[in-house]
Amino acid sequence: MTEEGEQSTNLVPSDQHHMAIHWKDFAPNQDTPIKQARVKARASIVGRIGIMMLSCGTGAWRVRDAMNTVARVLNLTCSADIGLTTINFTCFDAGHSYSQILALPNTGVNTDKLFVLETFVRQFGQKYAQLTIQQLHHQLDEIQKTPGHYSPIMKGLAAAIACASFIFLLGGGWIEMFCTFIGAGIGNWVRGEMGKRKLSTISGIAISVGIAEIVYFTAFKSLQVFLPIAGNHEAGYIGAMLFVIPGFPFITSFLDLSKLDMRSGLERLTYAIMITGVATLCGWLIALIIHFQPEDFISLGLSPFWLLFLRLPASFFGVYGFSMMFNSSQKMAITSGLIGAVANTLRLELVDFHTIPAPAAAFCGALVAGLLASMINRKVGYPRISLTVPSIVIMVPGLYIYRGIYYIGLNEIGDGALWLTRAALIILFLPLGLFVARYLLDEDWRHFN
Repeated sequence: MTEEGEQSTNLVPSDQHHMAIHWKDFAPNQDTPIKQARVKARASIVGRIGIMMLSCGTGAWRVRDAMNTVARVLNLTCSADIGLTTINFTCFDAGHSYSQILALPNTGVNTDKLFVLETFVRQFGQKYAQLTIQQLHHQLDEIQKTPGHYSPIMKGLAAAIACASFIFLLGGGWIEMFCTFIGAGIGNWVRGEMGKRKLSTISGIAISVGIAEIVYFTAFKSLQVFLPIAGNHEAGYIGAMLFVIPGFPFITSFLDLSKLDMRSGLERLTYAIMITGVATLCGWLIALIIHFQPEDFISLGLSPFWLLFLRLPASFFGVYGFSMMFNSSQKMAITSGLIGAVANTLRLELVDFHTIPAPAAAFCGALVAGLLASMINRKVGYPRISLTVPSIVIMVPGLYIYRGIYYIGLNEIGDGALWLTRAALIILFLPLGLFVARYLLDEDWRHFN
């Protein structure tokens, strides 16, 4: 038996439900460069890069593009079928082939790791193609073990900033913003702590939304003890739960569908609908218990100039907070915030001045965000998806979705269907704007082959 065979025999299998892969089992103790290794060893690098990129939340087109880039350097042909959490792929050369199925235990978003992986793939031919299989897996180990930039407390603060800005853009004043800041911050901190303990996604969403609303209710009632506050300021409780909006799966689902990656697109869309459904239903139940209703916000009484002047920083901080929640570096988060300040403010101004309907305004905002992100991508190298999704997640009509579910829960089907239809139109136009921007400025995206 060879030394490699002895290593495989003595390997202790993982006790996890999604069994962890011991990647070094693919790495014989040889100094052979990766290009001269067997198909199995070369394919392990292609597959591992693919599953690591998939874990960052990017879509199937980008994952396949990265796998193909590495496979070409390693003189392999790669065929991959990609879903939300799984990759089925085969790598082969003139004489051999190797197939593998890889799966993730959960899905999430990590824009900073995505940037590092895209840089690794882009430089693979020049910097890494002469390394051994062991050295390459060590490099990937280092990337995989990189901790996130932010603790659950910092992610809670990011959610507080994002949702407080979000509620102002929806029409709320300082009372709604203050209560939303506290509710969303504590809610997302709880979700982060549950995520650290690897508790299920559904429980994390439901519990964090419930806590966010209860904290909003507590903060609101506490203010009423000291200040003469009207009861209809309670409508801002919706803002406290907007940190759960599944922006990445929503947007990447439609982008994958536009490229006919049907499996990935439908799985991502199903996941996004599931998260949205759980969050809105939990929010509806809590609202019934504490007797909150999604009423219209009290008018702020601001002139068009001051509204425009305040929307710019509110859009910036809203996008900046969401970008931090996606683990973007500070530079990337600030860049996304600047894009969002321009794109989202443009969208809101188009709606306010009745220039075009809200869905068309959402298309224009997403188009501007996509064009700006593409230009920045060419200069800095930040992944487009890492800039565009935070920039337009603030455009997702979470208020409309919640109101639709709320009224349907009360058997007011007509009102509920109206709000959900409004939300669906806007949601459809957001990825369409990104698609057009990508189509105009990315030649590879423009064609199929």
